Amino acid sequence: MLALTVALLLALGSVARAEPLKFVDCGSKDGSITEVNVSPCPTQPCLLQKGTSYSVNVTFSSKIDSQGSKAKVYGEILHVDVPFPIPEPDGCKSGIQCPIEKGHSYSYLNKLPVKSEYPSIKLIVQWELIDDQGQMIFCWKIPVQITS
Repeated sequence: MLALTVALLLALGSVARAEPLKFVDCGSKDGSITEVNVSPCPTQPCLLQKGTSYSVNVTFSSKIDSQGSKAKVYGEILHVDVPFPIPEPDGCKSGIQCPIEKGHSYSYLNKLPVKSEYPSIKLIVQWELIDDQGQMIFCWKIPVQITS
């Protein structure tokens, strides 16, 4: 029983110590990113296993009012942006209560599926959230490595 309790406390402690990712802001105009989390991603570059889906959580504050938002995700390979499909591009169906209001904070939640047919490669993931005027609410980049 003691061993189970110790194991549980250690597991909970490791979750509590989870660090937000270091990211590069790539042009957030209409918002300000507070934190980016991809789970599981204990180290950077994130090792993304083929056939696995990863949770993405971005905490941000909005500098504008917007009726809606749309996410666009790219894999940057040799300075070329390759579209990366995600299951739900509509930000209003991804944890954000719309309309988006200036000065409010939001948690954007989505999934990043890594398909089995993707090549094993190092690349940069770029994630954008676009407002109803076509401007970037947020944009961030992180290095990843797709593995078998």
